[in-house]
Amino acid sequence: MRAVPKRPAAKGSSPKRRAFSKAEAAEFYRRLAASRPIPKTELEFINPFTLLVAVVLSAQATDVGVNKATPALFAIADTPQKMLALGEERLTEMIRTIGLFRTKARNIIALSRMLIEQHRGTVPRDREALEKLPGVGRKTANVVLNVAFGEPTIAVDTHIFRVANRTGIAPGKTPFEVEAGLERVTPAEYKLGAHHWLILHGRYVCKARKPDCPVCVVADLCRYGAKTAPAEMIAAPAVPINRCPASARGFVEFASPGNVPMQTI
Repeated sequence: MRAVPKRPAAKGSSPKRRAFSKAEAAEFYRRLAASRPIPKTELEFINPFTLLVAVVLSAQATDVGVNKATPALFAIADTPQKMLALGEERLTEMIRTIGLFRTKARNIIALSRMLIEQHRGTVPRDREALEKLPGVGRKTANVVLNVAFGEPTIAVDTHIFRVANRTGIAPGKTPFEVEAGLERVTPAEYKLGAHHWLILHGRYVCKARKPDCPVCVVADLCRYGAKTAPAEMIAAPAVPINRCPASARGFVEFASPGNVPMQTI
């Protein structure tokens, strides 16, 4: 019987990449952990409530942009009660440098009211309850659970979505597919910091337009087929792989309500 010839791949399609083994995934995270021993969010906040507000503000905006607007805001509104007293109109003015500021102001006032009425003014340590708050989706809930409460959640933003698909460690067509893939492949001992390692790697090394492959600590594990060659690197000082910006280093205690000085973690 004559063998049926294999159908050639469609033009423009790429061959399926080999999945990461458990050993490769563990080595992937081991190297990221070694390069950034203390991975932390770059958003500035004082307590779980201000973290929640900062993450809501960061949707379709940069952490740098959010951090420019929040010091003055959190100095006078670091609790749901104070945020309601501030009011939507004044809040809108204070965050107007951030994208979608009107919608975000409306959501922040509404979630502040809901926290007071349904949660005694505290941020709930529960995904379902968090996702019921205006302006809070799965990604925001995951960030709050991870950063404020130490839950081993993995929030998938644009950086993590890119890194997971480009490297091949957890490919997926949607953020939820990527999150599920990362949950499966990430060793338990790395899950608490996985979100931060991946986002910082995507922000400073595995960049969207031109990844800095020559300085990447996981380049040999990465499945990306169009790696940037050393000669293609832009001749500008890059962030060293074994260092992250000051705002991404160091542990700090949550300040108590009313303790205004900003903390960066």
